[in-house]
Amino acid sequence: MIAVAAPSVASLVQSVDWLAIAPPTITAVVALVVLVADLFLADRKKSLLGWVSVAGLSVAALSLLPLLDGDRSTFCLKALKGEQAACSYTADHFTLVIQFLVLAGALLTALLSVTGIKDVKHTTRALPEGEFWFLLLSSAAGAALLPASRDLATLVVALEVASLPAFALVGIKRDDRRSSEAALKFFLSSVTATAVTLLGVSFVYATTGTMHLTRIATALTHVDGQFRTLAEAGVALTLVGFAFKTAAAPFHFWVPDTYVGAPLPIAAYLSVIGKAVGFSGLILVTVVAFPSYADVWGPALAVLAALTMTVGNVGALRQQATRAYSAVRLLAWSSVGQAGYLLVPIAAAAYSKDASKAIGSTVAYALMYAAVNLGAFAVAALVARTKPLNRISDYRGLYATRPLNALLLAFFLLCLAGLPPGIIGLFAKVTVFSAAVDAGLGWLAVVMAVNVVIALYYYLRWTATLFRPAEADAPAHADLRVPAPVTAAIGLTAVLAVALSGAPQIVLRFASTGLF
Repeated sequence: MIAVAAPSVASLVQSVDWLAIAPPTITAVVALVVLVADLFLADRKKSLLGWVSVAGLSVAALSLLPLLDGDRSTFCLKALKGEQAACSYTADHFTLVIQFLVLAGALLTALLSVTGIKDVKHTTRALPEGEFWFLLLSSAAGAALLPASRDLATLVVALEVASLPAFALVGIKRDDRRSSEAALKFFLSSVTATAVTLLGVSFVYATTGTMHLTRIATALTHVDGQFRTLAEAGVALTLVGFAFKTAAAPFHFWVPDTYVGAPLPIAAYLSVIGKAVGFSGLILVTVVAFPSYADVWGPALAVLAALTMTVGNVGALRQQATRAYSAVRLLAWSSVGQAGYLLVPIAAAAYSKDASKAIGSTVAYALMYAAVNLGAFAVAALVARTKPLNRISDYRGLYATRPLNALLLAFFLLCLAGLPPGIIGLFAKVTVFSAAVDAGLGWLAVVMAVNVVIALYYYLRWTATLFRPAEADAPAHADLRVPAPVTAAIGLTAVLAVALSGAPQIVLRFASTGLF
């Protein structure tokens, strides 16, 4: 009996490529270390947990370097006769680019949060530092896992690991009614998205009999006629689920209130890493798993892109400078508009002969957006230390008292608008525009051009506010001492944005070379 069973048991043994899975694994291990250490550290020493988290995210980001020599896969099924090999985890170029975006974004969020946690103590009950860092690292681990996922089960699990801690992070200000309301809205919308996604995934599995993306792509090309409607419904529902995650209109309603209610570093995290998670998942299911159904998801994503950028930019345009939290709300609506631009190349991939080139435009735009949007949030976090209502009008006189911070915020806003000297923003928008034109989506390119013009107004209006004289009774920005971690976060994003504006082609080459 033993001799017969031994080969069967041996066939189940997997050899794990630990180097390939190092980035999300290191992040998850550090999260557990922080959670356990929190039990034994005295309150006065719990600030060490923040620096441990910063160090852990740095090590996780550095673990990407040994993976640059080529594609690596693990958790693979052996190919049977007539079947292709399939792996659940693949560290290819696409994976590494998105993991770099996620881990670098989480690192900058951690730098903003090291002192941001203490700032909250002045307005409400102290935030639980151990729980905060554990949740942030757990969410980052799920976000780093998602772009490497190559089967639907791993994809959904990674999506939820990234999302569930984010609910708690949004509502972590326990005495703040606005924070609780934001967390509830975020939770309900995300749970709805998950339910729709799981229903779509179950339909796809029912028609193909497999969870692996590459095998799904093959199986969908010869679905029986009686199951074709079920397959199309599965594809459509899966897309709707991911549209919630990307904050695409009309599934964007949770964004403004969630950003306002969350701690400002978490709002920055959601605006960048949340979008990276949603868009990388959307790219994987459309381009890798559903290429034969491009006639279904291509037009749908094109319409979503047009609707999302329009709703986002019009919402940002309506923000009143004197309204409480108007600066954060403007960045929230702006992020919805930017999501519309990010959807354009994915829609174009359905019509393009070279889908990898079109997807490269989305990835390049996401890298640019991550750098400058985190920079804008970092300056907003700095201003919020003296003006917690964070109105756009509160930025009047910033140049007179803090000229460098004002110039950097102006530069970040010009990058988002796509105006010189923010060359990286202009280059990214031209790249996305070209993807739409090359795919024959001229009408979508026109809609995008109109929305870019609309966005110029509110970005330039905020930029002009920075250089106006401050009101006589307004507290001075110069009275504020800038913490070193916040300075580091602003400096890193500024250096990256300036460097990329000097050589923007590096981003496109880095983002689009060898995808998939």
